Order: sequence, then C-alpha cells, then structure tokens
Amino acid sequence: MLSADFHIHTKFCDGADTPEQMADEALRLGLKALGFSGHVESGVVMDVSAYFTEIGRLQQQYKGKLDIIRGVELDNLYDPAAAADAEYVIGSTHYIDASHIGDQASAGFVRAGEHGDIKTSDVWPVAVDSSPEQMRVLGEQIYGGDYYKLSKDYYELEAHVADRIHPTFIGHFDLVTRYNDQMHYLDESDNRYLRPALDAMEYLVSKDIPFEINCGAANRGRKKELYPNMTLLRALYGFGGRIIINSDAHDKSRIAACFDKAQAAALSCGFRYTDVLAHDEDGSVVWKQIDLRGESSGHGNV
Repeated sequence: MLSADFHIHTKFCDGADTPEQMADEALRLGLKALGFSGHVESGVVMDVSAYFTEIGRLQQQYKGKLDIIRGVELDNLYDPAAAADAEYVIGSTHYIDASHIGDQASAGFVRAGEHGDIKTSDVWPVAVDSSPEQMRVLGEQIYGGDYYKLSKDYYELEAHVADRIHPTFIGHFDLVTRYNDQMHYLDESDNRYLRPALDAMEYLVSKDIPFEINCGAANRGRKKELYPNMTLLRALYGFGGRIIINSDAHDKSRIAACFDKAQAAALSCGFRYTDVLAHDEDGSVVWKQIDLRGESSGHGNV
C-alpha cells in the first residue's frame, strides 16, 4: 500500500473527524506522511488560524512517527491569499461561473458552498458537486439542457487553475462528472466532452504540476471510476503528466481507501511513479517520487 495521503478533510471544514483522530488512524494504517487540506473558500466555514495552529501542534506531537504537512484546498475562483500560510495547496475547481449566460441567472441557485435543499440566491459562482438537484438546475435551467456547454465552461475555467492560484497539485480534474453515473448527462467518450477536457489537461501539463488521482467518489460509492477517468488518465500519461494519489477522505475510515485501485489504474496507463510530498532535513516541503512497484527515488523543491 502507498504510505502517504495528502487530501484529508476534518471537522475544521466539512469532515467528520478531528485532525488528531485522522492522524491516529493514519499511523494505525502504517502511513508515513499525511497532508491536511482544509477547504479555504467562500461558503465553507473554517477558522483558518485555529486550523493551522492545530496542524502545527500535531506536527510536533507526531514528529518522527508521521510526517504531517500543513496544506489547504483552494478553489480556482478564490483568493490565493487565503492559502498564504500553507505548506502546499490543492488547486480545485468546484464552482462554475455561469453568470455570462444572461437573464437566466436571475432565477436563483444554490449559494457556492451550500449543501442540501435548493435555495434561491443570485450569488455566483455555483458548485458542480454539491447535489444532483443542483446539477440538474444548473444544466437544465441555466444551460438549457446543454451539459456539453456546461462541461466546456468548466474545463475552460479549470485550464486557468495553475495561473490563478499556483497550486502544488491539481485536485479531482474531472469533478464536473461527479453525478454522471446516476444522471447520465454526459457521454464521457463524446468529443464534445473530451476535447475541452484534453485541451485543459494538455495546458496544465505544460505547467509541470502533478494531477491528483482522487479516490474520493470511488471510495464513497459515488462513482465507478476515479478522477481522472481512465480515458483522461491515459491521455495524461501521453502528455507526459505527473500524478499524486490521494483519498480525499472526509472521515478516518476513508484514509488511503481505494489506493490499490488507483495504483493499478496508474500502472495500466503506463505510469511507473507517483509523486509524494515530504519535509526534508531543513523543514522544507519537497517532492519525492515513489516507484509504484516499490522504491522511492529523487526529489526536488515544491
């Protein structure tokens, strides 16, 4: 089993367990490194100062036993200043700004970051991953049933994540498909879907930023495939992209969940190595590579 996981949420944002509970479970599982990645974005209430303080405390508590790295997950559309004190940043696109569509925007949609029942709001942007109901409203009412236009807008925004927030790695690249297994709003083999996705991917690969193989939807039974799906993962390898494997755990039972599936998927697409983060001797966070069949290798600065 891979022994590091860098996409972890806790009670500080939308997770179920405390950071210490997550760290204890990571130790029990035999992990050597754990990265906390609390959400810092509008609509997700988190006391960032208290979060960083607690992660700092745990870094000292687990020193020599578990390499804990202080990170955040920052959305593409939000202020990078919110991540100023983080040791690494996951750059994710959860929201889509469809206000350019026109008068339909006045109909009212879920406020970015809210979950549960549809509520009227003229606040943009709108999440693509909060509920099937919201996705249906977004697709049908805002985009007039043209989910390919919706996904094109998503990927055109996703292509800017490197330039907007300069992330350490890119989170769940094809999150726009979160509800596609149950709603079937996109044919993920259709060129109307694939072309914008591949264009965004190729551009982001040129920035030399790793792509996360995200196990979150698979380990919670929401999707059969991982993010990115196998078609996109093969393309990522073909573009010369790099990967990092993470669980996107929101409770301790999901830490490192589906890592075997992710490792097998990566190997089948041609990847031999996955990147991981680590503190070096002077306390800096650096990249290291882990051979998916065994051994670690060189490193460089994040």
